[in-house]
Amino acid sequence: MYRLVFTQVLRRFDAEAVHHLTVSALALLARLPLVKRLLHRALAPHDPALRVTAFGVHFPGPLGLAAGFDKDAACAEGIAALGFGHVEVGTITAHAQPGNPRPRLFRLTAEHAVINRMGFNNAGAVAAARRLRRTRGVPVVVGVNIGKTKVVPESEAAADYVASAKELAPLADYLVVNVSSPNTPGLRNLQAVSLLRPLLTAVKEVADGTPRRTPLLVKIAPDLADEDVDAVADLALELGLDGIIATNTTIRHGGETGGLSGRPLKGRSLEVLRRLRARVGDRLTLVSAGGVEDEDDVWERLLAGATLVQGYTGWIYGGPLWASRIHRRLAKRVRRHGLKSIMEIVGRTA
Repeated sequence: MYRLVFTQVLRRFDAEAVHHLTVSALALLARLPLVKRLLHRALAPHDPALRVTAFGVHFPGPLGLAAGFDKDAACAEGIAALGFGHVEVGTITAHAQPGNPRPRLFRLTAEHAVINRMGFNNAGAVAAARRLRRTRGVPVVVGVNIGKTKVVPESEAAADYVASAKELAPLADYLVVNVSSPNTPGLRNLQAVSLLRPLLTAVKEVADGTPRRTPLLVKIAPDLADEDVDAVADLALELGLDGIIATNTTIRHGGETGGLSGRPLKGRSLEVLRRLRARVGDRLTLVSAGGVEDEDDVWERLLAGATLVQGYTGWIYGGPLWASRIHRRLAKRVRRHGLKSIMEIVGRTA
């Protein structure tokens, strides 16, 4: 049914307009306590076999929503009610910014892909913190993804990230430093270890100083050379980070300017995951994102060493019940394999 609606209706409208309409609808859902709870009861993962524990945080299921959808922390409860095991909000910057000029979001329907050059459009860390302080009506694990404000020079990047972390780390179940978006000029330069070390050190000091000590992860690009992936992995171990999210969007495509997500990213995302697992073993939590479309992809990422998996473009093409459907099928597969917990398969083929 959703495929018919998407093909005949949604794909005829501007992609960003549909995105904003969806966020508004989910934000409204988050303000309807009874409806929200009923949906959460029906669609969220409740099977004990799907529970995952990572960096001291308990997740009801392994599949979460990647950053980029709920940029302003406006509708995390609504998203969780549709079946996601966690919601990563952002990317949020210290200062409000409008992002890049429109059009900046493009569907590649035949490839089940999306190109975006949004540019971290968001209302800023203070506004996001205000929303995150609201009492949650349903349980939801919320990660907060932070990035550099566009107008801030590279030399002041660490202070900019620290400003966001001070506002948001105390309110997050985990914090992510995003240095891998292709849509903020110069941002990916920060993945160089010489620049990344002082930045992560400064943010980690803030995260470690919160009342519950907020876990800290870094998100990397699929376009890093293999030796640079190794260098970031080694740095994460050296600094005592909690994990790495691999990967962001890729600029290696022949379409519009911006980052490509979805099916074409599947192969490289899996390659980076396997390389990271070979480098760090189980000493870091690995979160796999990029080209995740169904339960087979989630299962494969877990086998390859991911503890958590994230999707976004797969949800666009799979419909509102996408995450709930995948979690139900994963629970059946766990039992079919005679396992008690999905965590038993993590890293089996690494």
